[in-house]
Amino acid sequence: MIVLKDILYKVKIDAVYGNTDTHINAIHFDSRKVSLDDVFVAIRGTAVDGHDYITKAIENGAIAVICEKLPAELINGVTYISVEDAHHALAVMASNFYGNPSENLKLIGVTGTNGKTTIASLLYELFKKAGFKTGLLSTVKVMVGQDSFPATHTTPDPMAINGYLKSMNLAGVEYCFMEVSSHGIDQQRTTGLEFVGGVFSNLTHDHLDYHHSFAEYRDVKKRFFDQLSPRAFALVNVDDKNGVYMLQNTKAKKLTYALKSYADYKAQILENQFHGLLLKIDNNEVWSKLIGNFNAYNLLAVYGVAIELGLEKMEVLQYLSELESVGGRFQYYISQGEITAIVDYAHTPDALKNVLETINAIRTGNESLITVVGCGGDRDTTKRPLMANIAAKLSSKALFTSDNPRTENPEKILEDMESGVEPQFYNKTLTIQDRRQAIRTACQLAQKNDIILIAGKGHENYQEINGVRRDFDDMKIVIELLNNMNQHSQDTSNGNS
Repeated sequence: MIVLKDILYKVKIDAVYGNTDTHINAIHFDSRKVSLDDVFVAIRGTAVDGHDYITKAIENGAIAVICEKLPAELINGVTYISVEDAHHALAVMASNFYGNPSENLKLIGVTGTNGKTTIASLLYELFKKAGFKTGLLSTVKVMVGQDSFPATHTTPDPMAINGYLKSMNLAGVEYCFMEVSSHGIDQQRTTGLEFVGGVFSNLTHDHLDYHHSFAEYRDVKKRFFDQLSPRAFALVNVDDKNGVYMLQNTKAKKLTYALKSYADYKAQILENQFHGLLLKIDNNEVWSKLIGNFNAYNLLAVYGVAIELGLEKMEVLQYLSELESVGGRFQYYISQGEITAIVDYAHTPDALKNVLETINAIRTGNESLITVVGCGGDRDTTKRPLMANIAAKLSSKALFTSDNPRTENPEKILEDMESGVEPQFYNKTLTIQDRRQAIRTACQLAQKNDIILIAGKGHENYQEINGVRRDFDDMKIVIELLNNMNQHSQDTSNGNS
């Protein structure tokens, strides 16, 4: 049993009403999960205010309530603790509840608009190859050593994070690599965690439905580096103009990486093709199976982190050459009909532009590039016209379709996308609301040696429509369609039609 006052250590408390010597079982911020002798933390969310559910939590057995605003009536036998920021309180309490597990391993946080998943996942794989017990907290999955768990958020809630980190402690994990989202930073999900390093990849247009302005989005990201301790390091991409800004005010050791600028960690692209990248890193050549300029940055960040964590240079270069691409990140398949299908998570204007420019830089120009792209519902609407115009401009043909409409009308999303297309690109676009049909059409349009890019959902194996998630995997679907087309073509040529 855990005593309430012990998990309140370092929580910024305004007032206490009741007994903090009481024993508690668990901490919850969802009143429906509360049971006898639990603590309920009333969190103000974007859609729901936990303060409205304090009574329900007590009815379910809560013995203590943490809140920013006390209820009008205080019930005897229940301890009420008033705090300035319930998000902060929850994060600190979660860390205390699990025995501050981040202090018992080396935790690296990776933040930025694009590249977080790839950098964190490649670091996990590299350190695993180096013989270390390793953990991963990412958009794609959570790994506790060899055990895999499904991911629900880029950065989980504080109770989930610390629960996973505690499991890592028990499994003997030495290093953990974690994606840190702007939502996670803003909602203080990472508060109370002890990071030994932080990585900044880049900053582009995203999440402006939540942050309201690019400056606010940037400053939230910066807050992560501001909170690093003097014992940590901060490694930032200085080819991005926001990289140096991230280092302002940080107490951590300041480090930089770049392809174009002077930096502590420098790389040069010698070859860039569909089979991989040839890089020169610190005057040593290394071949990677990953593709594109953006992956050159990702690999360089991985290299820098590995060196800062004490691995030997040549050993790191060897492991870099063995790493595979992350699922749904420039994942490609070449059909028997010699059509190349690429699935990528690109869901921001900059990410889509990077992927399309990478493909255009590699292809000869004799083949067509057909792009299937959509935009998510209930999210930042301002990027929709930008993404549509980028797809139309940089593709031979652009098919606009549904992504995850969620609760929004798919037709409205597609209208927003179409509004951004410049007139000279109109004849290069098609709008097909059904995503499977859009992918089928792209396959039917493609000829030998053509390239199909399916952007936006990447690793996701579902499509969310009106709150319901249906099975949907871009890569599985395009492979199935291309194989069926090839089989039909063979049957026809054999006279079996």
